[in-house]
This record gives sequence, structure tokens and C-alpha cells, in this order.
Amino acid sequence: MKTLVANFSKQLTEAIAIGSNAKLTPASEKISNVLICGLGGSGIGGSIVSELAAGNANVPINISKGYFIPAYVNQNTLVIISSYSGNTEETLNCMELAIAKKAKVVSITSGGKVADISKEKNLDVIMVPGGMPPRSCLGYSLTQLFFVLGFNKIINNNYKAELEAAVNLLDTEENNIIAEATIIANKLVGKLPVIYATTYNEGIAIRFRQQINENAKMLCWHHIIPEMNHNELVGWTEKNDNLSVILFLDKDEYSRNLTRVDINKEVIRKYTSHITEVYSKGNSAIEKAIYFIHLGDWVSVILGDLRGVDLMEVNVINHLKSKLSEI
Repeated sequence: MKTLVANFSKQLTEAIAIGSNAKLTPASEKISNVLICGLGGSGIGGSIVSELAAGNANVPINISKGYFIPAYVNQNTLVIISSYSGNTEETLNCMELAIAKKAKVVSITSGGKVADISKEKNLDVIMVPGGMPPRSCLGYSLTQLFFVLGFNKIINNNYKAELEAAVNLLDTEENNIIAEATIIANKLVGKLPVIYATTYNEGIAIRFRQQINENAKMLCWHHIIPEMNHNELVGWTEKNDNLSVILFLDKDEYSRNLTRVDINKEVIRKYTSHITEVYSKGNSAIEKAIYFIHLGDWVSVILGDLRGVDLMEVNVINHLKSKLSEI
């Protein structure tokens, strides 16, 4: 897993090449909305990209992380199916429903039933390399989402240059990222991580939470500012130094949110002394997001090593899938 994390910038470079050479076809109807379907390591890219695209997408972009699709899906909907294995049962169900509703369906996968259905139905599909844990392949799926949205003129074409800049950023900062991740991971050993980010960075917080769950084999939770100021902040009432707060921050954040962060820290410090602030690097939202993703991934694997766990093992997920297959 550490090798896969270390190769993230190489994966992004390969993913950009894959997206640039993808054979996509124009939609026959005007696209009025987008639905991205996927779960786990395949689905988190949709959460992140939908937030990154919010500032320039010309139609709504929504996410489905279950078995069903919204009633509005029709021939004017672009449905993007993201399943690394190609066999995720929830996503396959969404795919079948989208096809039945005559939506424009584009898939991102390494094979499996998604690839088979795409070939059978003559649907657009972008194939990515297989054989790796889905959570280690976010670079592939996230990048292809940008290319699908760009091809369909949902977003502007700046994304490719920004992805390339993100690769350069990671390559330049790799040693600093590992050093910072090591400091953060040591602060989280024996603690319950509490992850906070600001609006439009929730996908980043969720990704970090998922990586701590799967790689470090730990529970944690996340919330978003300012939403948590209207509920969770009230829950900080008891001193508990077993809680360790990580704040994902951007110096260019909206000023009112930065003020809220300062007030939140004043409140939280009364109840735990463990607060770590992590600041983004990069010039664009895409660069900053990819920097955060890579830093969080490194934290998760270093933390897993410190805890002495098997970073690759996901037996409980395999058990769940096995039980479902018996029904």
C-alpha cells in the first residue's frame, strides 16, 4: 500500500494520458444534469469532483452512493458509472436503471460486468488498469471524471493543466509531504481522530476518514464548517484528550469561515489539547485537493504502520460481499 501511495503522481500522469486518449461520443440530447454513481474508493472521486466543479459546472452534478437513481434521470442526464472492479452490485443496479431511462451512460472501470454491459450496449467506457485495491486508484477515477465532464462541456477545459500542475506539485513536495504526514500520524496514535474541513472540502475529509478506516483500521468521524457550528459544536462539553482534531484549511478560504475556524479552536481547546492544522498547497482548487488527498493517504499508511496493522487487509468487506452473494 505504501508503494501505491508513493506512486500517486505517476498514476495521475498515466490517468491524464488515458483521459486524453479516451474514445467518447457526444450525447444525442442536451445534457441538463449529471449523476455520478459509485461507492467506496470508486465513489469518493465523484464527491470530490462534484465539489471542485461546483464553481464552473453549467448544470447540477449529483452523487448516488446506493442502489437507486433519482426520479429526474432521463435522456437529458449524463450518468457516470464509476466502479473500479466493475462488479459493485449497487453501482450495477444504478447502471441498469440509467440505461432503462435512456440516460447518456459513460463508465469508468477496469473490467467486470460494467465493462461487459458497456460493450454489449455500445456505451462509452474508459478502461483503467486493474488489479489494485480500489482505494489506491483514486487518481485514475478522479481524473477520468474531469475528462468526461470536460468532453460533455459541463466544465471548462482548465482541468487538464491543473491536473498536470498537481503532479508537479506532488513531485516537488513529496519529501515534505511524507515528513508532515509522519508528524500528524504520530499525533493520532492512540487517539480518536476528529476531522474538520470547510464547505466544498467535504470530499477531502471523507477521503481521509475512509483511508484511516481501511488502511489504519481505526474509527474516526468528520464534519464540515460552517454546518457543524449549528449542531456538533454544542457536543463539545467534556474534556477528552483521547480526541485528536485535524483541521484541513486553506489560507484563501472565505474570510467568514476562517473566523469561524478561529472561534471553533477556542471552544475545542477547552476539551482537548490535540488540534492539528493542515494547510493546502497549490494555486488552483484541483491542486489543493490533490495535495490534501496525497497528504492524507500518507498519514493513513504511516499511522497503520505505527499501529502494526496489515494495511492491505479488508477481510470484513470481503465477508460482507460473500454473505450478500449467498442471497
